[in-house]
Amino acid sequence: MSLVHLIILLIIVIVIAVVIALVMMNQENQRLQRQREVIMGKNAAVNAKRSNKDDPNKRRADIAKKLRDEKEDGLEAKKKEKQSTRALLAQAGLSISVRQFGLMSVLSMVVFTFLANAMGQPIFVVICASVVGLFGFPRFIVKKMAARRQKGFLEEFPDALEATVRLLKAGMPVAEAVAMISKEYDGPVGEEMSRIYDKQKIGIPLHEAALEATYRMPLPEMQMFATGLSIQAQTGSSLSEVLLNLSNVIRSRFRLKRKVKALSSEAVASASIIGALPVLVATGMYFVNYDYISVLFNDPFGNVLLGGAIFWMACGIFVMKVMINFKI
Repeated sequence: MSLVHLIILLIIVIVIAVVIALVMMNQENQRLQRQREVIMGKNAAVNAKRSNKDDPNKRRADIAKKLRDEKEDGLEAKKKEKQSTRALLAQAGLSISVRQFGLMSVLSMVVFTFLANAMGQPIFVVICASVVGLFGFPRFIVKKMAARRQKGFLEEFPDALEATVRLLKAGMPVAEAVAMISKEYDGPVGEEMSRIYDKQKIGIPLHEAALEATYRMPLPEMQMFATGLSIQAQTGSSLSEVLLNLSNVIRSRFRLKRKVKALSSEAVASASIIGALPVLVATGMYFVNYDYISVLFNDPFGNVLLGGAIFWMACGIFVMKVMINFKI
């Protein structure tokens, strides 16, 4: 098979991967939109329409509608920008610019290409290594850092909310309570609360600073926190009760996540074994009978078969991951 055929095959694989990624992004955006509708009070508005004589429900529905109208444009912009490189770097807590990240990606591509050439791999493998080094590996590392930062934030956020409730009940203003939390807690919670307090000191309202923090910490819990501050700022309602309920919800979600993880552990183990089995067998065959498996590396048609096997194995692992990945 000629080089042109290999390039065409690579383009087809990339197009399929892009289509799958777009479908996943669309599903994720729909899920986030449903969460935002719940957080911003769409369900409360529906319930209020059903009972027009219930004045408290009507009032809450009006407040939720007002908040939703004010933040609709900002939420749409954040939804489009969420997957951008700048947002990803902010979520990972990195202070580098997009230009610096691009230079690191180019450096990663050079390293991957050099290693593939040094090992004497065919042009198809070199092209795949270059693409992975440029687009795959750097973003994978940054996404892992962002996920770890969000996990650390959620582990300390309920305690921080309960501490805020105690400070508010003691008579401390909301802004000073946020400042105290930023000093008492390290890690992502302290960083985000410190940024919220610094924004408030330069004249930005506290609830707008918290809403801006959802750009760096795109979690439903953080969005609920920002919405609670917005309602408190416009209505003067009891913020301590809202934060206490939010803390209980976060702890309940943690318990449910641990239960789901325990129930799906068997499926995770099966998926890991099935995904690792071809790699282990191929590695063993490489050392035991190299002449038998060398056709996949030396023959052009063998390269195509190897690429197809890797692609379909990746699709199978992806499907199994989706089946065991429960959104809570």
